[in-house]
Parts: sequence; C-alpha cells; structure tokens
Amino acid sequence: MTGEALRPWQPGAATGIGSLPGDDPREACRLVVGELPDLPHLPELPHRGPGADMVGRSCGLLVDLHVDLQPSGWRVVGRPGVDERRARDLLTRDLDALEEATQGYEGPLKVQVAGPWTLAAALELTRGDKVLADPGAVRDLADSLAEGVRQHLDDVRRRVPGATLLLQLDEPSLPAVLTGSVPTASGFGALRAVDGPDAATLLRRALDAGEAFRVLHCCAARPPLALMVAAGAQALSVDAAMLTGRDDDTIGGYVEAGGALLLGLVPSTGPGAPPSPGELVGPARALWQRLGFAPERLAQAVVPTPTCGLAGASVGWAHTALRLLRQIGRVLVESPEAPR
Repeated sequence: MTGEALRPWQPGAATGIGSLPGDDPREACRLVVGELPDLPHLPELPHRGPGADMVGRSCGLLVDLHVDLQPSGWRVVGRPGVDERRARDLLTRDLDALEEATQGYEGPLKVQVAGPWTLAAALELTRGDKVLADPGAVRDLADSLAEGVRQHLDDVRRRVPGATLLLQLDEPSLPAVLTGSVPTASGFGALRAVDGPDAATLLRRALDAGEAFRVLHCCAARPPLALMVAAGAQALSVDAAMLTGRDDDTIGGYVEAGGALLLGLVPSTGPGAPPSPGELVGPARALWQRLGFAPERLAQAVVPTPTCGLAGASVGWAHTALRLLRQIGRVLVESPEAPR
C-alpha cells in the first residue's frame, strides 16, 4: 500500500467512472477535461455499438488472443476478424481525441479496462461455455490482458507525456464470480465459484501490468472489499449506496494504511431536479464520521465519482453530473464536516 503522500491527485479532485452518452469522442474528451480538470479520464462511448462497450474495448487490447462477435456476445476465435479490428479502431479514435484534448496537460489521468474476471464471465470459448468454465483458459486470458494493458498504458504515456496514469480495472461481475452465480452459456446452470485467493492473484497480475496507480472498481451490490484490498488496489472505486456498517472495519483499516476511495456520490441517471452538492456529499461525511477520521483527511482520501458509468444518462444529465462532481470536490475541501 502506498502512503497518502503518493496519491497522484490533489485534495478536491473528482473523476468519472468511464462511460458517457453520445458517439463523438472529441466532444466527450473535451467535456471530461473541461469539467474534471484535476483528474480527467479516458471516456468510453458504448452508444457507438459493439467494440465501444466496456467488454469490447478490452477485447481489443488482448495480445495473441482473438475474438469475434456472435449473437450471444464476444467469443474467442483462432484468428483476427472484422469485429476485433473495429474494437481496436474505435479505441484508436478515442486515444486520438484524448491526445488532442490534453495538449500540454500535466497531472493525473485515469484509464479504464475490464478486469480479468469480468472478461472471463463475458467471453465464450470457441466451442463450449464461458471462459470462466476453464481455469486454463482463464489464466491465458489474464496473461493476454496483462500484456495488453501494459502496451495500452505505454501508448497513453506517449500520447500524454505529462500524465501520471491511474489504471482502473472494472470488475462488475466479480461478486457473481465469487458466489458461483455466473450463468453458463446455455443459461440453464451456473458456473463454479472462484476461490478468493485465486481471484486476487489474477486481479493483482492485471493491476501490476502497467506501472500505474492501481484502482479497482466494482459498482455491484456487496462489493468484495477485503478481496479488492488483498489484490493490491491503491484505491477502491465503489458506489457509496452499496456500503453498509459491516464494511466499516475493512474500509477503516484500508484508509488508515494509506488506501483511497473513489466514492460514487452522484446518481448515474438524472433524478429529476438536480440535488445540491451539499446533499450529495452526505454519504461521504457520514462514512467519515462513522470511521472516526479527522475531517481534514476526507478530501485527501476520497475522490467523488458517479455511482456508476453515465452511458445510460441523458447528455444533459452527464454534463450536470460532471459539474456536480467538481463542486463536491470543493465541498470536501472547504466543508468536510456537515454544517451544524
């Protein structure tokens, strides 16, 4: 675990989870860099279709492992094809847009990649079930992903030389993998549960691949926080609404050891009348009070984010959400304690 002094962002920084609505990567990158200047991220635009989604983009990073798209989803195949080339092309366009929007930028920059367990739960083998059903195939996938992540981060560094990179592994399927509730390809059964130590080993392999600040994201219910910590994440990205008092000991020990939280505070879809930053910061203040930490540490250890990706939001709400995140960051610095 790194200490608080090694966190690459300044107190009050805010960031996104990854996805945004729309299909224009240049517009998306300008929005992120403009509204989240202290910790921008590489946007994902799944509305462009297959290959731009979380799983498809990450499939495009795989090295010496090829995929194509079937009606049931992404599948491992023996040679590259049009679907794989499309995913790679879409990512190149995204990186071109990021490079253009970050000219002269110096500071932290976050990129997101689907983690090995979420990919293993989504990808199908050439003939048969999900990759998750075959431990050897899972290891091959994890090795391929780790090399792809390393190359991806090297590419981002070349394009944005002033950036200090954060790597966020997205693992929404991790709780299902651990509890044995990932359905088989037929849908009539469920795949075996994966042991926690095995899951942590592959997560660590991907997190360590690119010499970046390590973030592990899980927006599902009951995120396995202890396992995420064991995997070596330097920051945990979770929805504040998914945390309960049962998580306090794990989070408290983690933060005390230097860990940070990317905490989902802004709804990922518009709730009607926009809430105020003061209302949205309430769960972070309540957590901090329960943990008994000094209020001035709140803005150092907590980075506000949306509760999950914004792909399902309207364009208007996406703009509002990012603006609220920046305002919440200021509130955490200026008023970490609730007004009396």
